[in-house]
Amino acid sequence: MKRCLEIAKNGLGNTFPNPSVGCVIVHNGSIIGEGYTSKAGGPHAEVNAISAVKDASLLRKATLYVTLEPCSHHGKTPPCADLITAMEIPRVVIGTLDSNKEVSGRGVKQLIEHGCDVTIGVLEEECRWLNRRFFCFHEKKRPYIILKWAESVDGYIAPQPDTRNSENPKPVWLSGKTSRQLVHKWRSEEQAILVGTGTAMADNPALNTRDWFGNSPVRIVIDKTGNIPLNYRLFDGKAPTLVFTEDVKRHSQSLPSNVEFIPLNKNITFPQQVCATLFERNIQSIIIEGGAVTLSSFIKEGLWDEARVFRSDVMLEAGIKAPSLQPQAYASQHSGNDRLLFFRNEH
Repeated sequence: MKRCLEIAKNGLGNTFPNPSVGCVIVHNGSIIGEGYTSKAGGPHAEVNAISAVKDASLLRKATLYVTLEPCSHHGKTPPCADLITAMEIPRVVIGTLDSNKEVSGRGVKQLIEHGCDVTIGVLEEECRWLNRRFFCFHEKKRPYIILKWAESVDGYIAPQPDTRNSENPKPVWLSGKTSRQLVHKWRSEEQAILVGTGTAMADNPALNTRDWFGNSPVRIVIDKTGNIPLNYRLFDGKAPTLVFTEDVKRHSQSLPSNVEFIPLNKNITFPQQVCATLFERNIQSIIIEGGAVTLSSFIKEGLWDEARVFRSDVMLEAGIKAPSLQPQAYASQHSGNDRLLFFRNEH
């Protein structure tokens, strides 16, 4: 199962809306086939692992290990449970059950009804963590939310804005080159990315994946009164972009077709509206990159699952205070000259 977890990571960022699953097939103590989930619409992990077995006759005496319960329904591909039983694999070891209502125990039931010896719950916590985005989406009915920011050694997220140069803002980098590349890797693993008005105005961010191979996430920004200039990179059409605003008609005729304006709902908070909108669009994860007001609004409502905070050796002495989190960091590591802290929302 540890090997299943290792290879499942190869699919992160490419399998949405499917989970990233790893599968290993063992005969007489040796691995004879392994696979992980292909890009959405392609074969699942079990299919790839079975296809990798050179001598199919060995499958009738083998054990199949898989991080997630095999699917039992027809989607873009046939049910994996059907293939497992058709190949007469006698034993299946499953990391965790699938909470998707279309599966949710049905895969296990089908295997048992066809005579498979099924074991459930091997490295279950690790298997759930691997696909925490998938489980959060189906169980909490909202995307998995990652908070990310960089702060100075004295606890500031940014210097005071320079209002004299608002037309051509220059970002102030608190984190180093290694950390910035890591952030682009993270972007490739998530489906959406969000910044508030202040960050958009101050940094003119592209919010894409430039320093790492992978997909660019859907860009999301709040532009309540339509202040973000049209020549900013958020409106360049290079990635789908959702703009939450009070005036949805202001720029709709002069921007690329993949820039969409969504009216702000005054009956719910902005974090709640973001969660509801992304759930409706089948977007399972989002990374929130700032600024302090936007980050704090999600923290205040408890709408976050993990936080990744770069603490640099830069001293600002004054500026915009970084958000504060109640839980202590559960882990840390070096990222170039920065210290990277990891937090989880246990509630």
